Amino acid sequence: MVQTVAATAVTISDLESWCGIQLIEDEQFFREWLDDLPDLTESEKFLLERVKPEYLNILKYSSMLETSVKMVVLSPLLEMAGFYLPPFYIETEPSIELELVDGEVIIKGRIDVLVLDKTFWILVIESKRVGVSLEEGEAQMLKYLLSNPDKQVPSYGLLTNETNFQFMKLTQVDTPQYAFSRLFNLRNPGNDLYGVLRVLKRLAQILRNRLK
Repeated sequence: MVQTVAATAVTISDLESWCGIQLIEDEQFFREWLDDLPDLTESEKFLLERVKPEYLNILKYSSMLETSVKMVVLSPLLEMAGFYLPPFYIETEPSIELELVDGEVIIKGRIDVLVLDKTFWILVIESKRVGVSLEEGEAQMLKYLLSNPDKQVPSYGLLTNETNFQFMKLTQVDTPQYAFSRLFNLRNPGNDLYGVLRVLKRLAQILRNRLK
């Protein structure tokens, strides 16, 4: 009997059982968030110095629903990283369906923001309500990355509740494996958005080269 499961109800334990997904803690597995990060321009730094206080100011007066989160923080980050220009384009909240266990389990859900090139899924961003821990979105993000139709190349994601940001990488050659970057936090001293933007720009470089 086919079992249909909502993406929000899936746990990492479920994914381990259904497809054998493995967490990799060897830092060599996910070097893309560490190596060859591009420098930021002075204009990019200037804009990021505005984004952080704008976010903190709005947070004082609002619970920051996902639409506000995307407008205040995610949109400028994606723009500066080049994800609004060819070969990329943005599709918001597309439906996806993933079959596991030889079609016996079907997972359905919607992605908050998906950066695409034609039918190639490049970056998934799962935007959770401010105050919700990122751990609550990890299984949902992994499920989305598993649904990438190209199993031969790594998939990347950014999980955020707009105070915290964490990048993810998933490979699907043989056994699915995944890893996390460190946590970037807007309440840390300085401005962790610098690091987030540098990683986004590096991933954009990698993906453009892959699409040539």
